[in-house]
Amino acid sequence: MDLRVFTEPQQGATYDTLLSVARATEEAGFSGFFRSDHLLKMGDTDGLPGPTDAWVTLAALGRETDGIALGTLVTSATFRYPGMLAISVAQADQMSGGRIELGIGAGWYEAEHTAYGIPFPPLAQRFERLEEQLAIITGMWDTPEGGTFEFTGRHYEIVNSPALPRPVRRPPVIIGGTGPVKTPRLAAHYGNEYNLPFPGIEEIPAGIERVRQACRDIDRDPDDLTYSVALVACCGEDEAEVAHRAARIGRQVDELRTNGVCGTPDEVVARIRHLESMGLERLYLQILDLSDLDHLAHIGNRVIPEVAS
Repeated sequence: MDLRVFTEPQQGATYDTLLSVARATEEAGFSGFFRSDHLLKMGDTDGLPGPTDAWVTLAALGRETDGIALGTLVTSATFRYPGMLAISVAQADQMSGGRIELGIGAGWYEAEHTAYGIPFPPLAQRFERLEEQLAIITGMWDTPEGGTFEFTGRHYEIVNSPALPRPVRRPPVIIGGTGPVKTPRLAAHYGNEYNLPFPGIEEIPAGIERVRQACRDIDRDPDDLTYSVALVACCGEDEAEVAHRAARIGRQVDELRTNGVCGTPDEVVARIRHLESMGLERLYLQILDLSDLDHLAHIGNRVIPEVAS
């Protein structure tokens, strides 16, 4: 199982905090550092000092880390025009030496849109925009050097674009979500990876199968995609340390054992192997206490050597 770290900076994190976590992620042996792309806090936190832009952050981290993958889970298609997003992602990929991955979704958090003056269309239109963005972004990246790209859709039109700048290599596209129809179809058409965000454990096999069937429906090999899940992490050497870490993030140990990846290293390894048996190949561990770098080191020392693929 490939393990990555996933953070939620809108809950309160500076760039310096994220840099510390990214470096600790790399030192611990995780394969990637990913972050949400949100503009407003959620739940009982002050969210200070305020949001950090996902692609500004990732571009900077690309210059200050060496080998880990960097990306979003997930950028909202409502936040940026597709041409500008293609430029931002390509430049960040250049700055990192080819380590950027684009997670993208339709967007769902209306309050952050109204808080920052961003239009929030109805759900059906958000999915239409997402599909057109995927066609444009991947189309630009697939345009041969010296060629041009054009696209005419309901929401976007691209005319005589040079499709520049070029990324170092075509960034993998991650499609995340739990929708039963549209999300699997988009993953099959455009995705390199399908991510299930915080599902009930018993829901995972059905979610994977929906995407595999969507691939078969278009004669794509379902094994072309990587199948991943994002779950909250809470690992401690003993029960007292597990309880302490759970309390620090305002969660109950029993609930985390049911819905997340929680417990002693042996318990966490067993959970990961169970997830792997369901057909998952990659696990994003959501780290909610960004000040607890020892948590990352502990997982790196006691879990990753047991489960790393």
